[in-house]
Amino acid sequence: MASNASLKAQPRSGRGKGDARKQRATGSIPAVVYGHNEETRSLSIDAHELERLFATVHVENTIVELDIEGEAQPVRTLVREVQAHPWRGTVLHVDFYQIHAGEKIEVEIPVHLIGDAPGVKEGGVLSANINDLEVSCLPDAIPEYIEVDISGLHIGDSIHVSDLPLPEGVEALIDPTRTVCTVTPPTVLKTLEEEEAEAAEAAEAEALLEGEEGAPEPEVIGKKPDKEEDEE
Repeated sequence: MASNASLKAQPRSGRGKGDARKQRATGSIPAVVYGHNEETRSLSIDAHELERLFATVHVENTIVELDIEGEAQPVRTLVREVQAHPWRGTVLHVDFYQIHAGEKIEVEIPVHLIGDAPGVKEGGVLSANINDLEVSCLPDAIPEYIEVDISGLHIGDSIHVSDLPLPEGVEALIDPTRTVCTVTPPTVLKTLEEEEAEAAEAAEAEALLEGEEGAPEPEVIGKKPDKEEDEE
């Protein structure tokens, strides 16, 4: 199952971009927590703690327990949106979604390919088309990842979403016919005869351009100048 993490948070009364800038200037990140039938609350989270958390977990499927100052019980959440600076990459704002036991949620689960595909040894190329799979499940049944065994794939073989070994209670939310991974044939090399034929065509074209016998007369665009008359 997916891992859990905890994070301390403080209630925040301020609103707007001005307050958000003040929060970031003091080393905090503005955030909100919301959920089904839950009131949206504004929070402030220590920037270093948040960055440390994001560096150690898979954000999309990790349950984060927010220890909000002044509240008796931690709030179980999932990270729903992270706003980051366009070129610095620093976190600017985080949205948390409050979850409840018995209520299904939608999360993205990493797809891990395991084993060695015989088709690669045969000269094929392994292509992974889906790295994360969107699924629906209960909060306590979130898989950490989904393993896909590729040891039976030969050239031309594929694995589709419908072939994935999903745990009980976990449902894929994308088209079951979509390809997860495939082994494509190697690039076909040109035969010696094809290369010789192309070389002959190139030599013939070059000879015509150099004006050898049989080359067409160059096209003249515009009016030719009149020929000068011989002097008497």
